[in-house]
Formats: sequence, structure tokens, C-alpha cells
Amino acid sequence: MSKYRNVPCELDGEKYRSKKEMARHAQLKLLQRAKQISELQREVPFVLADAVHIGGRKRPALRYFADFVYLDANGARVVEDAKGMRTEGYRIKRHLMATIHQIEILET
Repeated sequence: MSKYRNVPCELDGEKYRSKKEMARHAQLKLLQRAKQISELQREVPFVLADAVHIGGRKRPALRYFADFVYLDANGARVVEDAKGMRTEGYRIKRHLMATIHQIEILET
């Protein structure tokens, strides 16, 4: 078990970081089959800061990986995170997503 009590699991060959994420993906797949959402994607990366050199060493770009991205019934893009624990790192990335990409993350 992880320090945040999430239990990694697998369903139909797909790996998930938590039971909550797995259950939400199952719900979203049903909504997509019912044509209530479309273009469902998992683990979509968003660059929050480009790669840099610090102290003579190259540091990779800072990224946020959305659990799910899809289009709702009105065609609006939804960026969603199946959230259990809201860590300080997540709160910073959520702020940067709003600032840099003008995207508000839907937490489920």
C-alpha cells in the first residue's frame, strides 16, 4: 500500500494507480458508449514549465498528467483527475494549469 492508501490495480490489461481511478474510467467508458462524452483519453501530459539547466545540469520539463481528458456533450474539453489526496505538489500543478493553460481541473 502507498503512503496515501491508494491501491494500484489492473482491469482488462490496463493499470491504474487507485481503485477510484479504475472505477471512474469504467464510468467514463460507459458515458462514451452512450455518446454523452467523446474522445476519452487517459494519462494526458501537459507541460507546465520547459526543461532548464540548473547548476550545470539539465532538468526535464515539469509536467502534469491528467487522469482523463474528454469532450463533454457540448463539445467542451474536460480535464479530470480522480483525486483522493490533494498534495502540495498537486495544488501547485493545479494552479499552474489554470495560469498557463487556462484549464480548471475537474476533481472527481
